[in-house]
Amino acid sequence: MSYTTFREMAEEARSLGSTRLSVAAADDRDVLQAVKMGVEAGLVTPVLVGDERKIRDIAAAIGLSLEGTEIVHRPDPQLAALEAVKVISDGGADILLKGMVNSSDFMRAVLHPDCGLRTGRILSHLAVFEVPGFDRLLFNTDGGVNINPDLNQKIEILKNAVEFMHALGWEKPRVAVITANEAINPKMESTLDAAILTKMAESGQIRGAVVDGPLALDVAISPEAAEHKGIKSPVAGRADLLLTPTIEVGNVFGKSLIYLAKAVMAGVVLGARVPVVLTSRASRPEEKLYSLAMASLAQLRTARRAMKCG
Repeated sequence: MSYTTFREMAEEARSLGSTRLSVAAADDRDVLQAVKMGVEAGLVTPVLVGDERKIRDIAAAIGLSLEGTEIVHRPDPQLAALEAVKVISDGGADILLKGMVNSSDFMRAVLHPDCGLRTGRILSHLAVFEVPGFDRLLFNTDGGVNINPDLNQKIEILKNAVEFMHALGWEKPRVAVITANEAINPKMESTLDAAILTKMAESGQIRGAVVDGPLALDVAISPEAAEHKGIKSPVAGRADLLLTPTIEVGNVFGKSLIYLAKAVMAGVVLGARVPVVLTSRASRPEEKLYSLAMASLAQLRTARRAMKCG
């Protein structure tokens, strides 16, 4: 099973039940607006950590009912981030959402050596785009965390993304390893990495996905471009996930879709004990909502599979 719109994903998550959400520095209007949308959609049950007076004032202004909602008073943003992480560590929530706290302070709390959410895996960002006129949701990694990953880091980034897509319902995602063209060039390290990743998937060293590269962006997503260039591949023109070579490529690609193609983006940081929703300050509440819906769906489907296996 896979989804072509965020609405389909949110509806599936709602049908499975709500997920517990810990919000770090929740005293922010846009964040609480997203929480309100998530609560009203039946997606999340929140724990709000931050300045209680501000949280209550903002909630009253936007019509968010706080009846039965746990609020933890931590007016300092850094302490709020740490407390929100501790809520997760203590088993009180299954998703973490960044509020009005600096990203570096937030991630320090996530990686705290005593109460953080470390797993030993690399942290990486997975973005998902709903693009007007495009026939499917399009995934991209990593445009938000790893600056210039080497081959070993790309392997781990790819594994994070594929595992999460499995949790969402993509049984065997098609992965395009993106470079400037389809030729292997010893002077262009990204093409060598792409060829190695492709071979590793073919030999079973990377499981659960069909991987091909090096592929240019047009060939990865456009059947017409692939046909015109004579590229025959199970991924060409049909990619579900783009593995971009650097943070600049992934970041510019995503922002181009948002600002030029009017795409809607959802995103999560993977590799921690739970999905971490860390969106841009410029993100609209609906983008935060869809990020919550995606994280919630993955957690709920994973929990259901674990129950069946038990």
